[in-house]
Amino acid sequence: MDEIRGDEIRGKTEGTATVPLSVLDLVTVGQGRTATQALRTSVDIARLAERRGFHRYWVAEHHSMPGVASSSPAVILAHLAAHTERIRLGSGGVMLPNHAPLVIAEQFGTLEAMAPGRIDLGLGRAPGTDGATAAALRRTDRLNEGADDFPQQLAELTRFLDDDFPDGHPYARIHAVPGPVQATAEGGVQSPARPPVWLLGSSGFSARLAGVLGLPFAFAHHFSAQNTIPALDLYRESFRPSAVLDAPYALIGVSALAADDEREARRQVLSGALSMVRLRTGRPGLVPTPEEAEAYAFSPMEREFVDGWLTNIVHGTPDEVRTGLDDLAKRTGADELMITANAHGGEARLRSYELIADAYGLPTATA
Repeated sequence: MDEIRGDEIRGKTEGTATVPLSVLDLVTVGQGRTATQALRTSVDIARLAERRGFHRYWVAEHHSMPGVASSSPAVILAHLAAHTERIRLGSGGVMLPNHAPLVIAEQFGTLEAMAPGRIDLGLGRAPGTDGATAAALRRTDRLNEGADDFPQQLAELTRFLDDDFPDGHPYARIHAVPGPVQATAEGGVQSPARPPVWLLGSSGFSARLAGVLGLPFAFAHHFSAQNTIPALDLYRESFRPSAVLDAPYALIGVSALAADDEREARRQVLSGALSMVRLRTGRPGLVPTPEEAEAYAFSPMEREFVDGWLTNIVHGTPDEVRTGLDDLAKRTGADELMITANAHGGEARLRSYELIADAYGLPTATA
């Protein structure tokens, strides 16, 4: 394995933040908005994040969800790489069972060639969608088999990234290009570096696997908060030092939205909560407006879900959000917080990241 230095993984703390702050983008599409507008907003947020000193910017693979335009992370990351210069870019994540490992190695090798030293490859084992869509993606209805094969798929992908299949292996003469093989070819000057691999999870499976392999781990606290501390404990207990990391490194995804006043923050997060109600009840759609969410007549069961959902979203004024994020970092021991803002309009999301940056005194520009 080509050694990956830990400093390519560990984030840098800026301002008064106690841990590095990063951004997770779902490229949400609101009612009355287009995917084009959503993708333009992603560029705007990535530029803001870079300017204000957020450490990394990830996009997440989802399918068949009208309100989420991030079905092709590699394509979006290439676009973001063309509009940024320094911030790390990555997948949070690519759902590996949906793809051939060689294809992912090629895609992220290409991204690494486009933005050397700035690409992260975060991998998940869930489909990122419903079962029928997963079957269409994978051309099979044996979905559990795909998830169970994740360790083998990960090992194959790593071999392609490192170009180190052993002699006699069926893939020994197959190379992911761009990749390390170009450095070993006659006259080759291609860098052998490759993106660091992260494992993503919302339960204990990937936490344990990341620990055993000595890889960095990202936990989806934003939709599986009840499992956060058990998963992080399992990751740390399972961790074995590797060529990648000499100690555990875990980030958590956090839903957070700041606004100029508490009422406006509540209005914005309620639209995201209504969107989740519809998704969980088999009615996925565009993210509703705050006005529609305020006027919506929630059933008692829906209201119970919304109340529980909102308790795990850090929202309010900038000072309230800063306090909530600091408390969460202390309670979980997370090494990094990756903030996602689910709101109807891009303006609210941009404003939120700006206000959070201000609350922590993040730089107004990076050198």
